[in-house]
Amino acid sequence: MTQHIHIVGICGTFMGGLALLARELGCQVSGSDANVYPPMSNQLAEAGIDLMEGYSADNLVPRPDLVVMGNALSRGNPEVEAVLDLGLPYMSGPQWLGEHVLAGRWVLAVSGTHGKTTTSSMLAWILEHAGMAPGFLIGGVPGNFGQSARLGDSAFFVVEADEYDTAFFDKRSKFVHYHPRTLVIGNLEFDHADIFPDLAAIETQFHHLIRCVPSQGLVIRGHSEAIDRVLERGVWTPCQVFGTTGDWSVRSLTASGDQFEVQGPGNESVTVAWELMGLHNLLNGCAALAAAHHAGIPLRQGGEALAGFGGVKRRLELRGAPGGVSIFDDFAHHPTAIAMTLQTMRQREGGGRVFAVIEPRSATMRGGQHNEELNSATASADQVFWYQPPGLDWPIERMVSESPVPASVWSDIDEMIEALAASVVPGDAIVVMSNGGFGGVHEKLLARLEAPGHRD
Repeated sequence: MTQHIHIVGICGTFMGGLALLARELGCQVSGSDANVYPPMSNQLAEAGIDLMEGYSADNLVPRPDLVVMGNALSRGNPEVEAVLDLGLPYMSGPQWLGEHVLAGRWVLAVSGTHGKTTTSSMLAWILEHAGMAPGFLIGGVPGNFGQSARLGDSAFFVVEADEYDTAFFDKRSKFVHYHPRTLVIGNLEFDHADIFPDLAAIETQFHHLIRCVPSQGLVIRGHSEAIDRVLERGVWTPCQVFGTTGDWSVRSLTASGDQFEVQGPGNESVTVAWELMGLHNLLNGCAALAAAHHAGIPLRQGGEALAGFGGVKRRLELRGAPGGVSIFDDFAHHPTAIAMTLQTMRQREGGGRVFAVIEPRSATMRGGQHNEELNSATASADQVFWYQPPGLDWPIERMVSESPVPASVWSDIDEMIEALAASVVPGDAIVVMSNGGFGGVHEKLLARLEAPGHRD
């Protein structure tokens, strides 16, 4: 008999990917969420998965065999309360993934504060290009695959290993359920202030992760004092360092980073030309090559794959260039990521001015923990348009008064778009940065700049 799995919080990228994997395993899958919208809703509907909008005890009829809980759910949610009152069997998404998909496989996990989605996507593509047909679960949609998850046809599985907590009943980081053989730790900074009091608490979770890597595995790590501290607490696995120096070193051959060289252990090297820009992507590519090499992919073959890497949606994704003004969508929601994105845009060939449009949406940014770093993070922009969402815990105006570049604050998206449209000229670039939908600002900008009467 087919098992019926019901996923509460199904439209998040991780849980939506989980639903696709469960469906591929032959399960009957249903799910509910407070925010059922494209593209995940379309991806799930195409897979034949029943979606219910809103949380209710009615969503549990017919009675599922297992309920998988998303980490955004908490006690007091009517559907959560109904699951507990009815005595239905339940578990977290990461636990389900670990037990039903990852068990017995060679797991390649990509962790760290920044670059997880892009590096995971690169790694999965390198393995795919080499004919290894990996499975993967990634917190974004890689351009080379067009979907965020699949089971694959080999022992290899690439997973984006998030440090966010697992569920309301399991406060360990998600990644402790994955038991990787190949582990990438790209970088480590303070984030997720809604669940971690400080960086030391995050380091403890990474220590738990390190404890799960077998002695015959490999830890591939970036340069970071925080990672140093994690490893000083104990490591039982060989380690390799990647970066501009280390066991795996990368150097750019052009100002924009669209050509680069990676040198691995034994002085083996490869030169890559690709469509991406920026030092952060060079580091992502270097880490992916190192992880793929551990799985048996020669460096030169990995470089050939990266030359055809198609990027990831919402990672400095070009959405259009109406009237010669390029509009980019980027997921950056941390000062370091914002700074790297804007520095990359500044280095692009033939580039005009760079306009940053930022929504402080993540829990850490909304709480104001990164305020001191945000101004310096925008220094590479020519002008910054800050959106002040309802309920923000701190006044953006105070920060903007000390901005190193011209900056303004807007509480109305449509008014902000009009001001942007009046400011840009052909050759300029607008970079929209948010980890949410941002009120459809990308589509509104495209429509406004395409409208008749906008300056040519």
